[in-house]
Amino acid sequence: MPSHITDKTASIVIVGAGVFGLSTALHLAERGYRNVKLLDKQAYDLSHYSYEKGCDAASADINKIIRSAYGAQFQYQELARDAMTKWKKWNDEVKTGKTVPAGFSADDALFINNGCLTMTSGSEMDQFERETIQNMERVGLRDTQLNLNDPSDVARARDSGFGFVVDAFNIKNKSALLDTRSGFVYADKACHFALHKVQKLGVELVLGGSKGTFAGLLQDAGSTTKGVLTADGKAHKAELTIMACGGWTPSLLTQLDHLCETTSGSVTMFKLPPNNKALWDRFAPENFPTWSHDIRRGKYGGLYGFARDPSGVVKIGYRGTKFTNPQTQADGATRSVPATRWTREAIRQIPLTAARVINAFVQEQLPELLECEMTTRLCWYTDSYDNHFVIDFVPDTSGLMVATGGSGHGFKFLPNLGEHVVDKIEGRKNDYLQHWRWRSLSPEEMAYNSIMEGTGSERSLHNQPLTAGECLSGRLSRL
Repeated sequence: MPSHITDKTASIVIVGAGVFGLSTALHLAERGYRNVKLLDKQAYDLSHYSYEKGCDAASADINKIIRSAYGAQFQYQELARDAMTKWKKWNDEVKTGKTVPAGFSADDALFINNGCLTMTSGSEMDQFERETIQNMERVGLRDTQLNLNDPSDVARARDSGFGFVVDAFNIKNKSALLDTRSGFVYADKACHFALHKVQKLGVELVLGGSKGTFAGLLQDAGSTTKGVLTADGKAHKAELTIMACGGWTPSLLTQLDHLCETTSGSVTMFKLPPNNKALWDRFAPENFPTWSHDIRRGKYGGLYGFARDPSGVVKIGYRGTKFTNPQTQADGATRSVPATRWTREAIRQIPLTAARVINAFVQEQLPELLECEMTTRLCWYTDSYDNHFVIDFVPDTSGLMVATGGSGHGFKFLPNLGEHVVDKIEGRKNDYLQHWRWRSLSPEEMAYNSIMEGTGSERSLHNQPLTAGECLSGRLSRL
């Protein structure tokens, strides 16, 4: 019998239909839980996670990196390899017609294996890449990691169909490691696909408007959570409530103070001219890799990007500095909260720091994009202080759980993350949950912990608050 609920007919409410909430709902249903309800303020069943239709969570995006390279973090590597196996199964479900959501055809694919190229300034590989090679060798996959500064590996890349990666960038004076197993997923389509599966398995969806908007926890006079209240005044009673609200989680669940923080990445999207066949061909997924540049080098690095999507959008993101939007909340505390194109105080811009770093890279490596129409957006994440996820029961209460802390690297685990959430609910032990338990920093660590593990981005203690005076949108060539 599960250790934290009575049985598989017990009512479970999940707040948030992003990656953590979707994956949890999916695996609860697959394990036979029959009274699961998934809430979200976004009408994802209608919008299909399209950012252009008002969806502003990190999950509502055109693409996300799928990589198995994790340096010394062997367990995340193995979790990513498991996820890749499941991404390929999902591709097969679409191709064979087993699972075809509205708007899909058998020609669609979620995961695109076009390789992931990690570029770093300087001729020597960073320790992260060296450790990735060592850990891939542990599982017999050394030959999937190709050093593009090594002529023999370049020849192997060309022979294995990845010659286009060799020619995609000028890698003189850069180390360049190609992971041939990796690539990207179409993020909005992947979430739409998962939501379709969840609904088919019998999960109740309450999405959009006041009926899906979280307004507070239902709690008794003691310390037991009994469900949630939505903005329409309805009480959704539950034996277990799971908060999985992405970038909104730390401001809705204030117990996460000093454990998680909402931070923003900066995204630019270049629209290729529809009549420029040369550019469309150059940036096609079969001709252009998923990539990162100086991703663990702080303020002047932290870049990543993709091939074009079917509508001709080439996305480049920046996480070298993570930006915050501190706001005073009802309890008097200041917490960072998302500010997007679709929030009450709308913003379509990115900070000038981010724009300048992206501009410098594009001018050097991809100058053909400079004259393309460009839009910008902020993408809000929930970062834990150590970049590990937070999947645990909230201390000093009962009936309340949190699944959050994606820290900019959680999306790839959409197919399998929920397995571990359900393991936690059922009191099972596995190799991951010990890293995702509720935890805290000592005062000394809070003061001096400046490096995030995992993605290696600059620690949030050094974040710059988001200010209108330091934001910019428009053509990068004007900077």
